[in-house]
Amino acid sequence: MRMIVIGGGIAGPATALALQRIGHEVTVYEAYDVPPEDVGAHLGLAVNGLRALEKLGCLRDVQAAGHPVERMRFYTAGGHLLGDAPRLRREADSMRSVALHRGQLVAILRRAALDAGAKIVTGERLVGATESASSVVAEFASGRRDTAELLVGADGIWSTVRGLIDSSAPRAEYAGLYGVAGIANMTGLETGIWNLAYARSGAFVYTTIDENTQWWAAQIGEPVKPDLRGIDDAQWIRRVTELFPEAMPRAIIGAATSIVASGYLNVCDTVRTWHSGRMVLVGDAAHPVGVGHGASVSIEDALELAAALSGAPTVPAALKAYDAVRRPRMDKLLKHGNNARETKRPSTVKRQINAAKMRVLLPFFERVQGYLYDYEPPSLSAVGGSQSATR
Repeated sequence: MRMIVIGGGIAGPATALALQRIGHEVTVYEAYDVPPEDVGAHLGLAVNGLRALEKLGCLRDVQAAGHPVERMRFYTAGGHLLGDAPRLRREADSMRSVALHRGQLVAILRRAALDAGAKIVTGERLVGATESASSVVAEFASGRRDTAELLVGADGIWSTVRGLIDSSAPRAEYAGLYGVAGIANMTGLETGIWNLAYARSGAFVYTTIDENTQWWAAQIGEPVKPDLRGIDDAQWIRRVTELFPEAMPRAIIGAATSIVASGYLNVCDTVRTWHSGRMVLVGDAAHPVGVGHGASVSIEDALELAAALSGAPTVPAALKAYDAVRRPRMDKLLKHGNNARETKRPSTVKRQINAAKMRVLLPFFERVQGYLYDYEPPSLSAVGGSQSATR
């Protein structure tokens, strides 16, 4: 079958790769015509996402491009350790989570999709789609049209496809937080540790990826959406320094060398409808979870959609099966994401409540979040095989 994927970020190329692997012809359309290496800041991949990448044949490339992260530690604004836990894995898991630049992950997935035979077209923005019983026609702002048996919306939290599937679908909104990420150079800090401090103005995170380098991010609470245009690196560093006077953030920001990204944190109400007869959502278009899991579950989606298409007699039946498999896991993770986001909104009382909660919950970390890392991705048969999927 011929398939169209809208969005060339993480979910889009991963889906294209999975669909090509089971014998479909896929074209990915991406609105922005920029090199993938220039996209975004750094991110974390949990072991469930890494195991999904292994099924797609990309694990070694991703591990080589990134940095292993052993543990995560949580601190009060005053620098007191609340506790620590394994980073995005179970304690006994031999695999380690990976930190890497988003653009590197996008580049790896796009290259793998191209090598598998997919086409990637940039500079084309979807504006409409028309379905029939047997096909869907995609319409682009340039006037271009394309026809396929399935259209996959991998176009992120601001998804156009979501609104085409359901005109009453929720739209993303500013979450009362904005963020800035950068790089610092300090020596003498323990490598492979992700650190988070609940500070006066929000949350501050840094990871020492090697003996000289820290990747950091500040998530800043601001009820009124600020204007982030035209702020250069020096201005950002001054702003973050003023907003985060606490010892740990101040030390990292004092060693900052560059800003790599800034932007708003957005939220979206639960998306009730993930598919129609010939269109389906994956990744943030369906379930913008955030909290360090967005990339991992997007890659899971790619495999599960391909598995559903391999095992169902028709496209509409496959989309129903995909929805049934994914929704319980995503509903649970969305609740976790909403709770985590609330802990980053600044207030003295909230910081005290957060500290108390973390002291109580961290010893039970695996009991609360272990289900995330127990995920077993399906294996996809290569082209020429039975086109079945197994776990």
